[in-house]
Amino acid sequence: MKGNHEFTQFKYWEPYISPYDPCKPIRVKSYPTPPQLYINFQPPGLPQYNPEDALFHGTLWPALSSPWPNPNTKVRGDTNE
Repeated sequence: MKGNHEFTQFKYWEPYISPYDPCKPIRVKSYPTPPQLYINFQPPGLPQYNPEDALFHGTLWPALSSPWPNPNTKVRGDTNE
């Protein structure tokens, strides 16, 4: 996949699949990129969660909230069943 320079929290790529690989191939792989990679400094007036939501999300600021991927969902382009 080309142009993986998007500011998203997940990046995807298609690895080389050898015809001699004995294992079932994973056609699309992914890795998470945390949001703090894209925020150089804390801007003034950044919105904040209320205390209960902050504990639930693990951060006070929604801009730094990063969901964990669900391992039970298919990755886009994955043809493995």
